[in-house]
Amino acid sequence: MGTCSFIERRQNVVFQGYTGSGKSYHGCALAKQACQHRIRAHYIRMPDLEEAWAQAKDKPSGTAKFLRKYASFTLLVVDEWPLDRPSEPMRSMLLELMERRYDATSTVFCTQYPQKDWHQRLGSAVHADAIMDRIIHNTIWIETGTYNMREHATVANG
Repeated sequence: MGTCSFIERRQNVVFQGYTGSGKSYHGCALAKQACQHRIRAHYIRMPDLEEAWAQAKDKPSGTAKFLRKYASFTLLVVDEWPLDRPSEPMRSMLLELMERRYDATSTVFCTQYPQKDWHQRLGSAVHADAIMDRIIHNTIWIETGTYNMREHATVANG
């Protein structure tokens, strides 16, 4: 992972595990490593992505600019994937974004939810099928486990 060769292969990465198990930490570490290799990377939480999308819809050409921006990062880290069930417009945007990124760039997803739960969390419709189809192929899956590092640090320091 540290060599960023997965980015050259245009592979996605999923960090899946319990709250506090290091998903965000690892996603940020990959983004930082990419930057050190002069690869254009960006980290965003899913709720912040949704908020940025809502703001973009209110501006002239905002949605097109939004999609160009997030599709252009060589590495995009999406944390808290999919924390809340996305609205229909958000699902449409996610499909378009994943389509633009598919086989062209790499995306890292940090999630508490196993792959089997994604379809339902994404809305269980055609959009969910299409979004998942663009993510699950050519993806490296990493289980971060059930150990809560924050809880351990609190106990150790307390």
